[in-house]
Amino acid sequence: MVCCGSDCDHVRRDERCLTNMTETYVHGYDNREGGRLDDQASTLADLLHRGTQYPAGSVVLEAGCGVGAQTVTLARSSPEARFVSIDISGESLAAAKRRIEEERLTNVEFRQANIFALPFPACFFDHVFVCFVLEHLKYPKEALCLLREKLRPGGTVTIIEGDHGSAFFHPESAAAREAIESQVQLQRMSGGNAMIGRQLYPLMVESGFEAVCVSPRFVYVNSSQPALVDGFTRKTFIAMIQGIREDAIARGLIESERFDAGIRDLGRTTEADGVFCYTFFKGLGRSLGSG
Repeated sequence: MVCCGSDCDHVRRDERCLTNMTETYVHGYDNREGGRLDDQASTLADLLHRGTQYPAGSVVLEAGCGVGAQTVTLARSSPEARFVSIDISGESLAAAKRRIEEERLTNVEFRQANIFALPFPACFFDHVFVCFVLEHLKYPKEALCLLREKLRPGGTVTIIEGDHGSAFFHPESAAAREAIESQVQLQRMSGGNAMIGRQLYPLMVESGFEAVCVSPRFVYVNSSQPALVDGFTRKTFIAMIQGIREDAIARGLIESERFDAGIRDLGRTTEADGVFCYTFFKGLGRSLGSG
């Protein structure tokens, strides 16, 4: 199946609309969010990046690099590959550049660009890497179509997404569920999908990739894993939900007292008898023409 028909043509004709849409990032661009992304990346580096290395001389597009939280791991893991990391936010790109310079990595080039208007010729890249980006897009399939066009025949794509519907915890809490659901709704109102992880396989197939394989990357956290309790449950997941408090309340998605109770109950899962679980999904595929 090759996606080169009306859907992708519509995206090209309406780039202005899509440019505005992709600038909406529900978590915001402040320093707190940048720190949360750093904590997430460092805590989950092995879980998410295991098996992702690129050969010497290959050219890799990182689409939606943000503040460079994943870029550092990519560049370190494949020191002889060349990365072109793009993002729509100039502020995020500046932070990513600083991070790469601090790590003294020299195999990354940054460019400000929109996924829906990529400034590269067809078949330009050997590989594409996309992490936590599709969840923020109103048209994720069309974005994948356009990314696929930039891959050489037989080139690979790696996609990582989460799924907020996969959050399970003990002690159970209705208030915590409502706080999480307010984030899901807020992201939906912004044109995204916080539960896109479960849809990754059909999205990749419908976008024209072949040999698609999607694997769950399960995070199970209890008090015997203090690094994960702090790095993932507290500083990644709870911090993410907590970060949308004002917006969710202002939009009438949840009452302030109920939201705060939910955050307290999520915090309860980090105690000695608490448990927190979450699933990420990692998809691999190839562009057509691999033989």
